[in-house]
Amino acid sequence: MRCYLTCVVLLVVLSGCTLAARPITGDLHGEIFWENTVYLRGDVTIEEGATLHIVPGTQVVFLPPVEGEDLLRIHPFFPGSELIVRGRILARGTAEAPIVFRAAREDAGAGSWGAVNLRQSPEAVFSHCIFTQADSAIHSFDSQVRVTQSIFQDNLVALRFNTSDMHISHNLIRGNDAGIRFHYGAPVIEFNHLVDNGRAFFFTSHPRDYVIRYNNILDSRDYAAVLGEEVPEDVLMADNHWGTNDPERIEARFFDGRRLSYLGNILYLPLAQHPFPDAGPAWSP
Repeated sequence: MRCYLTCVVLLVVLSGCTLAARPITGDLHGEIFWENTVYLRGDVTIEEGATLHIVPGTQVVFLPPVEGEDLLRIHPFFPGSELIVRGRILARGTAEAPIVFRAAREDAGAGSWGAVNLRQSPEAVFSHCIFTQADSAIHSFDSQVRVTQSIFQDNLVALRFNTSDMHISHNLIRGNDAGIRFHYGAPVIEFNHLVDNGRAFFFTSHPRDYVIRYNNILDSRDYAAVLGEEVPEDVLMADNHWGTNDPERIEARFFDGRRLSYLGNILYLPLAQHPFPDAGPAWSP
């Protein structure tokens, strides 16, 4: 069954000539196609077995929920309207027509909507997407996720995951409170440009089976990398560029065993002497 949800049903607002789209709410099943501008309100769920296709140029806009529509507010869910994906999501934009996930108000701050929340999704693909104003733009548990050629800006957390197979490459992660936050999981994180984040990387618990290399990690406001209390292991982050080749300046941006003895250390040598010119997306909006 195909369910086409494009600009949804347009309702005429009589107090002027404004058109407003009826928002999507609740649980969705089958083959779902979104295009143009799609408004979400409350907890919207792509159920197990369903596939959401988002076409290039689509704007996915998160409206503030009304009473009774935001029942899932406690972690691993988030306050505000949220897209919960238990099935598949295929969001493949283009450089000319990226897919945008944003709040309804252009001037809304970070945390104005919840997340694209992947819950045991067998396939989640994001390319040429822009995520802004979210609590946790992409949040993943036990899912198969590919994120490439995308921009994460002005979110509380850009990418947050647990026990997921993540491939994160050629993205711009800029101006978030936290860039990439995870524990467990098996991520490959390479050729990303992380700049002006509060914490570029936050390892919260026993990272393992990870590859983090060939990234530019620049101008972090607080720390370039933080180890949480459940990370007694050393964390391997060789072959990244840190904006400087001075070990003292690099290590000053680590919160690890150099500050608290029970934590592991960030092992960053050998470091890349120069920025990776092909890190980040090969396009700009």
